[in-house]
Amino acid sequence: MIIALPDEIRTTRLILRQPHPDDAAAIFCAYTQDLEVAHYMVWQPHQSISETEGFVSYCCQAWVSGEARPYILTLQGGSDIPIGMLEARIHSHIVDIGYVLARKNWGIGLMPEAVATFTELSLAQPACFRVQATCDIENNASARTLEKAGFIREAVLQRYTVHPNISPAPRPCFMYARCK
Repeated sequence: MIIALPDEIRTTRLILRQPHPDDAAAIFCAYTQDLEVAHYMVWQPHQSISETEGFVSYCCQAWVSGEARPYILTLQGGSDIPIGMLEARIHSHIVDIGYVLARKNWGIGLMPEAVATFTELSLAQPACFRVQATCDIENNASARTLEKAGFIREAVLQRYTVHPNISPAPRPCFMYARCK
């Protein structure tokens, strides 16, 4: 069986949708050049819109190839302007997620809402048994996002992920998951 993720997901306040090349300028303005947003990410802040265009091109290709589902997050009932992303990578019976949100949208529960809704839809698939995510052990906001979305902290993974805005050496991360 194959995990079939939807093309669009709607939550109470958000729409998660396929990326488009014309999203790059809004993503660049919203968060890819923001050092505070990039702090715990696996990428460094973008210095130019061309870097963001390259990233969005990768996202569009990954979507079409089925390699990943990098969903763009937009607010319901308004413009279609990206405010963040939730990327889903399927590995057999597991969906591994990562996410980012523009700083101006922090602290109002949007990401826990997106993660919880995405996870419920994923686990409703017969072939999906686990949705997982990692975060740096110092990234309290991300850990709290996952906990609010019903994830359980399973482990500390030593020397797991390089967060280049903190250190060139791999750092310890928490492993979180929701399973059925």
